[in-house]
Amino acid sequence: MSADNQTAVVDVLLLGFRNLHAFKFLLFTFFLLVYVLSLGGNLLIILLVLVSNFLQSPMYFFLSHLSFCDTVFTTNVLPNMLQVIIKEGSTLSLVGCIIQYHVFGFSATTESFLLTVMAYDRYLAICNPLRYTAIMSLSLQVLLVTSSWLLSLVLTLSSLLLIHRLQFCGLNVIDHFFCDVAPLLELSCSDTSLVKIEIYVCSVPIVLFPFLFIMGSYTSIFLSIVRISSTCGRQKAFSTCSSHLTIVSLYYGTLFVVYVVPTSILSLNLNKILSLLYTVVTPLFNPIVYSLRNQEIKTALQVQIIGRHTF
Repeated sequence: MSADNQTAVVDVLLLGFRNLHAFKFLLFTFFLLVYVLSLGGNLLIILLVLVSNFLQSPMYFFLSHLSFCDTVFTTNVLPNMLQVIIKEGSTLSLVGCIIQYHVFGFSATTESFLLTVMAYDRYLAICNPLRYTAIMSLSLQVLLVTSSWLLSLVLTLSSLLLIHRLQFCGLNVIDHFFCDVAPLLELSCSDTSLVKIEIYVCSVPIVLFPFLFIMGSYTSIFLSIVRISSTCGRQKAFSTCSSHLTIVSLYYGTLFVVYVVPTSILSLNLNKILSLLYTVVTPLFNPIVYSLRNQEIKTALQVQIIGRHTF
């Protein structure tokens, strides 16, 4: 598309969920509740891991970083999404829109890597329990977490730089509840083929490789669980993995469909629904399935409450 005789885009109009005017207050209340629960649950996990002596294992160290990542994830998308819902559309500056996409991509990529790290941790704990403590040292934990954050920053900066070089003109309407990459590129009057190629190439190390690694880890885990002689032992081992595997399937499944399947195959409404799964549902479910049903987390919370009351 030529940029000649077209107005440069300065602000972007997010349409959100159209044709749901009668339900906007219900949707606003529901997503506000989801945001409060998600934010509260993830911040509670971070706080407990920091102050409790019961939660000093590698699993909870990784979980605290995942909770922080989820906090960034939801705070980047949901507050503005609430404004879009209640106003039936909201204006965001083009710069703000690009920044929102970058923060979204950065946190989504980091979550992908952290889930992979957590799968590796469970693999070592179940398949190599005798050497688990020696292998999963504090230095390795810090290295894995630091690498996840830094690698995510590097991978997402490339797309940010490419998008920053584009020209945006003409229509400024995005039929979505946040600034995702596909509708953002539709506003550009420059050649976006290089950006699209970069996104598909980066989806391999961000989505495909981690997913394959996690599936390989769980294949080994399940084979090890089957070899456990006692029923109680098998149930205990499986209980530490089932919730993680559920979230992994939901998270990577939706990411794969939205960002790997060609956009022409997906309808706008289906794209929004799938986007809700990993931007809203997954950050809410993470503290529930990973820890709020975990006895160690409950014990740590009870100790903190009783300790404060005693003091």
